[in-house]
Amino acid sequence: MTTTTISRQFNGPDSSGNGGYVAGLVSHPVADHGAAVVTSTLRVPPPLDVPLDLAFDGHRSVLSDGATVVADAVAGAFDVDPAPFVGEVLARLGSEAYEGRLEHPFPHCFTCGTARTPGDGLLVFSGPVDDPGFPGTVAASWTPHPAFADAEGRLGTEVVWAAIDCPGGWAAHIDRTPMVLGRMTGQILSPVVTGHDYVSVGTLRGVDGRKHRTGTALYGVDGTLVARAEQTWIAIDITDFRRPTRHVPA
Repeated sequence: MTTTTISRQFNGPDSSGNGGYVAGLVSHPVADHGAAVVTSTLRVPPPLDVPLDLAFDGHRSVLSDGATVVADAVAGAFDVDPAPFVGEVLARLGSEAYEGRLEHPFPHCFTCGTARTPGDGLLVFSGPVDDPGFPGTVAASWTPHPAFADAEGRLGTEVVWAAIDCPGGWAAHIDRTPMVLGRMTGQILSPVVTGHDYVSVGTLRGVDGRKHRTGTALYGVDGTLVARAEQTWIAIDITDFRRPTRHVPA
């Protein structure tokens, strides 16, 4: 068992952790023991700036706050194709059409918050793809900031999972129906590095009551799949996730 803390920098809603970041965090032990694909489930809003226990029993990793399970993870699998590659031009146009600039339920979100600055947030701004060949799809052009990389320019697992998180929410119209990540099955196929441009994509798979199923992917501009995820988002009462305090960049 190890102890870890989710820094306030890595929030989604103002008072809880970014879903993709936390899902990536809890995926570590499972991936380290050979799983290429990992399914992480968020059980409660992940608390910020408090010590959390991360344990692994050889099958399942568990992130806990005392007796409360915050998130857990097991080996996973995909049963659908990745979210589609839309190309660099449509991705750039998607970024320009990002609807979060007009209405955003969580403007301080680490991944897609418009109140963030370069090097403080990821600024993955995925907007509608203006092409009938890609219905229900959003995309963004994205270049990782060096602040999130190691000495070799590589982004950590948690940051990559965060980067392929929120495009799914925007594909499900999170601006119209506030929601948070409930489950994420993810895979990183090759390192994500600074100094390279990427195409981030999200697509809506379906809606079942409060549950919205989405797929996301990160591609190189040449169409090479770098990382992907399938997600379940849960519609929420926004007042339960908003607090009067504002995010202060770390």
